[in-house]
Amino acid sequence: MRTDLKLLLILVGLLSGCANLGVKPWERGQFAREDMQLEADEMDMAIEDHIYFSKEGASGGRTLAGGGCGCN
Repeated sequence: MRTDLKLLLILVGLLSGCANLGVKPWERGQFAREDMQLEADEMDMAIEDHIYFSKEGASGGRTLAGGGCGCN
């Protein structure tokens, strides 16, 4: 009986940890701020894109890893 109660309490604790997933509608404004963006500075992003495209010899697909000689 005691073991069943312990297992039930553990299960309830684990399931309640998943109860707060996602961002509430009133919190979304915080993530839309300029300082919260992954790429906040457009000039740095443009330079990094140029370097990446020069190495890869193609444009787009920036999120995938890959190598290249870096020749222009």
